[in-house]
Amino acid sequence: MSHTHRISRFALVGVLIAGLYVVLYLAFLHIGMPRGVANVLAFGLAIAAQYGGQARFTFQKDLANPAQILRFGIMAGCGLITSALITGLVAPALALDDWFAAAAVTVILPVQNFVLMTLWVFSHPST
Repeated sequence: MSHTHRISRFALVGVLIAGLYVVLYLAFLHIGMPRGVANVLAFGLAIAAQYGGQARFTFQKDLANPAQILRFGIMAGCGLITSALITGLVAPALALDDWFAAAAVTVILPVQNFVLMTLWVFSHPST
């Protein structure tokens, strides 16, 4: 598969997962869940769906690979750290608006994730 084709698939999964998160989060709020619980549950379900979509659709890998799942989890944790650094340290230190910090995260995180998925998470043969 060409890099362009893989990037297109990666972006499609990413957009669908972002939409899934928003729908789930709002649905959970609608049924009365507290914001924190709604966020964690929506985020967790979106991450699980992202793993499935990226593994099967983008990288054509088996889903039931414990080492791959662990690498994906570490990658997701790295994304959380990156977003926390941007929104909690870099943006305030540079006196950037919250919207700019959020926009930076939405640009930087997909690039970081694509690189990590390509070079590490899904680069090993499926077992």
